[in-house]
Amino acid sequence: MQVSLPSWEAFGRFVPLLATLALVVGALYLIDRSLRRRWQAQPQAQFRFQLIMLALTLSGALGVVLVLPVSEGLKGQLLSLIGILLSAAIALSATTFIGNMMAGIMLRAIRSARPGDFITAGAITGRVTEMNLLHTEVQTEDSDLVTLPNLFLVTQPMKVVRASGTIVSAEVSLGYDLARSRVTDTLLRAAQDAGLGEAFVHVRALGDFSVTYRVAGLLTDVGSLISARSRLRECMLDALHGAGIEIVSPTFMNTRALEQGRAVIPQAGAAIVTHEGVVAEEVAFEKADEAASIEQLRDELRAVDTAMEEAGGGDAATALETRKAAIEQRIAAAQAQRQEEKA
Repeated sequence: MQVSLPSWEAFGRFVPLLATLALVVGALYLIDRSLRRRWQAQPQAQFRFQLIMLALTLSGALGVVLVLPVSEGLKGQLLSLIGILLSAAIALSATTFIGNMMAGIMLRAIRSARPGDFITAGAITGRVTEMNLLHTEVQTEDSDLVTLPNLFLVTQPMKVVRASGTIVSAEVSLGYDLARSRVTDTLLRAAQDAGLGEAFVHVRALGDFSVTYRVAGLLTDVGSLISARSRLRECMLDALHGAGIEIVSPTFMNTRALEQGRAVIPQAGAAIVTHEGVVAEEVAFEKADEAASIEQLRDELRAVDTAMEEAGGGDAATALETRKAAIEQRIAAAQAQRQEEKA
C-alpha cells in the first residue's frame, strides 16, 4: 500500500499563515518590552499601555484570520463571527470590564482626582494612591488600601478636597442662657488657635433645650486634614472651658448629683498639656504621600519640558536638560521603591 505525502504546493499554502503568526507574536513581544521599559517610571501611563496592547492584539488576530488558507467565503464568515463576538462582549460586559475601562478613561480625561488627593466616594474616604485603567486604589484613614472599580467612582458622587484648601468645621450645642456674641467670639478664637484662616460661626439649629453652633475655617495644608479636625475640637474645648462656658446639655443640671452652683469645667489653673506624638497623616497615608510626591515630580517634569521647548538652545537648555535628568532619576528611584514594597 503506497502512502501519498503532501505536496510542497499544499505545504506552501500554510507558509503565509506561519509567517504572519511569527510576525504578530514577535511584534507584540518587542512592543511589550519597549513600552514597559519606556513607561517603567510612569505608572499613570499604564492604562495607555494596556489599551495599546489590546488594540494591537486584536489587530494581529484579524491579520491571522485574513491569511488563513481557506476560501474567501469562509474568511468572511469568520470575520463576521469575530464582529458578533466583540459586539456581544461589549454588550454583556458594559457594566463590568468594558464599563470600568471606559470609566477609567473618563477619569483620566476629566482629571477630577489625582494620586495624593483626598476623595470621598460613597462610604469610602481616603487618599488616592493609584489610578489604573480598571480600578482606583484609595488609602483610608486606617492606612488600609481599598480598591474601587472605576465604574463605581463615575456613578457615585465623588468629593475631592481641593489642593488650594478646604473648610474644616465642628459643631457644639450650648444652652440658651449664653449670649450668642460671647459664644461666637470664643469659637472664633478657638478656630484661630487651631491654625484656620477666615474663620466664621453659624447658628445651625434652635433646639428645644440648646442652640447648635458651627465653627469653620479655611485649612490650606490639606495634607494635615485629619489632625486639623481633631485640633479644632481640642481648641474648642480649651477655649470654651477657659471662658467659663459649660459644654453639657441644659437638662444635665436636673439629673446630676453635684453641689449647687458647681460647673463641669476643669479647675482653674490646671496646666494644659500638649502631647506631641506621632502625626496621624504620616502613619495613615504613607503610600498616598509617595504617590503625591511622584505626581508632583511629574508635574515638575512637564514644566521643565515646556521650558525646554521655549528656551530653544544655549546654556539655559543645557541646564534644563540636566534638571530633567535629575527629576527622571528621582521618579525612577521612587517607583523602584514602591515596587520593592509591593513585592
